[in-house]
Amino acid sequence: MQRQCRIRLQLIAAIILCLGLAIHGRAQSQPAAQAAPAKEKVVTSHASGTFEVKLTPQKDEGGADAGLGRMSIDKQFHGDLEGTSKGFMLSSAATVVKGSGGYVAMERVTGTLKGRSGSFVLQHSGTMTRGTPQLSVTVVPDTGSGQLEGITGTMTIKIDGGKHSYDFEYTLPETP
Repeated sequence: MQRQCRIRLQLIAAIILCLGLAIHGRAQSQPAAQAAPAKEKVVTSHASGTFEVKLTPQKDEGGADAGLGRMSIDKQFHGDLEGTSKGFMLSSAATVVKGSGGYVAMERVTGTLKGRSGSFVLQHSGTMTRGTPQLSVTVVPDTGSGQLEGITGTMTIKIDGGKHSYDFEYTLPETP
């Protein structure tokens, strides 16, 4: 228990240090009086389609709590988003109340979104409270690359009869 607390404190300290260095570095690298950048025109769009997902349980390396699970994620997207994703998920494997649990996940999506190619990262946060699901899937800011640079948005995942589908509301800078 003490080891887990120490590891958590070290992780929190590392995150705070990294954030502090990033903010400090940004403040020193920018002139004090800088003109505001010209606003890019952004376009809000909607994408939808299906996907297949493969979750692979990962071996517990450090004796983590038996109620927690770790899995790798491999997805294949079809429809307006054609591509793949790879990532990791942490989940609560068991709770004392049936139908309750939660998960977090990060995945890098690489492919073509309505003709624009590149990649971006999705962050998941899901909670099930006595059978009632709540899910948030959001594009991590500033993770877009290639023609998807500047992407923001949220994705809704639906599961019907074992088939997975997505609805993706997103914005991208208008192409010149």
